[in-house]
Amino acid sequence: MSGDILHRLSTLTLSIKHLGRLPLFSDLICSSIPSPRPTVTASQVPILFREPYILSGYRPVHQDWRCYLLSLFQRHNETLNVWTHLLAGPVLLLRWWANTGTLGYTLDAASLPLSVFLVSSLTYLFFSVAAHLFQSHSEHAHYFVFFMDYVGVAVYQYGCSLGHYFYTSEPAWRESYIGLLFLPGAAFFGWLSCAGCCFAKCRYRRPYPLQRKICQLIPTTLAYLLDISPVAHRLLTVSWTQEPSLPFHALQIISFLLSALFFSCPIPERFFPGHCDFVGQGHQIFHLFLSLCTVFQLEALFLDYARRRDTVVEVFGERQLWWACVSFLALFLLCILTAVITMRHLKRQLQSKQVRDK
Repeated sequence: MSGDILHRLSTLTLSIKHLGRLPLFSDLICSSIPSPRPTVTASQVPILFREPYILSGYRPVHQDWRCYLLSLFQRHNETLNVWTHLLAGPVLLLRWWANTGTLGYTLDAASLPLSVFLVSSLTYLFFSVAAHLFQSHSEHAHYFVFFMDYVGVAVYQYGCSLGHYFYTSEPAWRESYIGLLFLPGAAFFGWLSCAGCCFAKCRYRRPYPLQRKICQLIPTTLAYLLDISPVAHRLLTVSWTQEPSLPFHALQIISFLLSALFFSCPIPERFFPGHCDFVGQGHQIFHLFLSLCTVFQLEALFLDYARRRDTVVEVFGERQLWWACVSFLALFLLCILTAVITMRHLKRQLQSKQVRDK
């Protein structure tokens, strides 16, 4: 009897030892998730992925897609470009929630342009995060995600114009030639900025010539000058002491101009090559000021909405408010179509290049 018990105990001991050799469930999960490879210098990545005066911190190309997703928590030269816009999204949602409770908000025809503005802001932030997070995967991925980034910029421009038109504009401005042509003009320039950026990205190769910057900046500058015109008119004609939204509108203009400066010029890294690879490069500062611009816009538009929500439908008509939302969706689809067509054209170019290289 005692021998049988001893036999069972020895069998149980061996079983426990065998169980100890089995991999834990957490080990199985960790082993199935690839780890991003260490960053490399500019000379170790193709020229397409190099940025002027940024000498290190590049992620190697052709890693698993999950490596680039996990690089969200890795130190590389795109980390802050991702996080500046990734954190801006929750900030906007928190301010939206706070303003709806403080100033009052009901989802109806009068609030549609305000809702479209929030959607357009979150859209450009999402596409920007995706572009900077996944662009290092491959040449095709690089072009595609940045084309979608340009789509986000275009719909954000139009979302801003709708908010400015319905909540910020004054009757005298709306009766001017600019006011009468504002909405179709804003939609056209929004699409033109997307098409111009896609064309410039497709047409020119690094090192980028001045023509590429011109193709990008001229359409986006025209779009901004038109979109901001009702705000500028109100800032110049209405007393700031009577309108609490005007200081926020002024701050959004200042923030945007500063963001445009750092987008157009590679500063400060131009003067300190290699010292701004991870923190302090111009594109990161551009992202920060653009995020601040969007937050100031939201604050200003909420104040304007609270002041005019009872008269918006009466002044503009419910049909025009709904058509504005439909036109926003139409512009979004048109910009996506433009990006897809440009990508197909670029894909044929890349395939021809590969054939020539062989």
